[in-house]
Amino acid sequence: MTRALLALCLALAPVAGAAQCRLALLLALDVSSSVDAREYALQRDGVASALVSDSVQGAILQGGGAVALGIYEWSGRRQSVVLQDWVTLRSAADIAAVAERLRGASRSFRRFPTALGYALGFGATMMQRAPECDRQVIDVSGDGITNDGFWPQLAYRHFPFERITVNGLAVLGADPAVVDHFEFEVLHGPGAFLETAEGYEGYARAMERKLYREIQDRVVGQGLPRPETPG
Repeated sequence: MTRALLALCLALAPVAGAAQCRLALLLALDVSSSVDAREYALQRDGVASALVSDSVQGAILQGGGAVALGIYEWSGRRQSVVLQDWVTLRSAADIAAVAERLRGASRSFRRFPTALGYALGFGATMMQRAPECDRQVIDVSGDGITNDGFWPQLAYRHFPFERITVNGLAVLGADPAVVDHFEFEVLHGPGAFLETAEGYEGYARAMERKLYREIQDRVVGQGLPRPETPG
């Protein structure tokens, strides 16, 4: 009886050395008609560069638990497309593979409006099949306000966002209302925050700051680590 009970306990116990997933992170990239070909390339390559930066790669690999990542593009009501299905990042090679896949990606759509409510609904649905993680975050980028379909607040009422935090990256320059729209309509959940980029030229650096903060679960004022200087 004792042996049988011991065997059952061992079978139910977590596998030794199995890394717990601390974050399921879903990146949502704007490919609406306001984003031209040059800006799209800056956005796509900016995400790739941010992922392999020292600060973000260090946050992923040295945080005491795995990070699961998914990426999709969004624009109109039915124009959301998965670029990177869920993958668990456990090594520098895993991160590099995602970055390389992103750099080689072709744009899914280019002539559709900005349907942020639909984009968020798509993200919540995709999050339902994410690996089991301690936190769930959707990181949505955009340079304009919703001009098609229902708005984000309706998405939050009708899709499963109970465990999901939504952070925003507002790209400045195309629409003066973009910051207010993200602050009052898009941000959702405990600790949600907004990052801004000075046009798409500033996108890579803004995304690096944002990913670092999301992965480390940092509060305001705890930005990227500064390089050490000789004493």
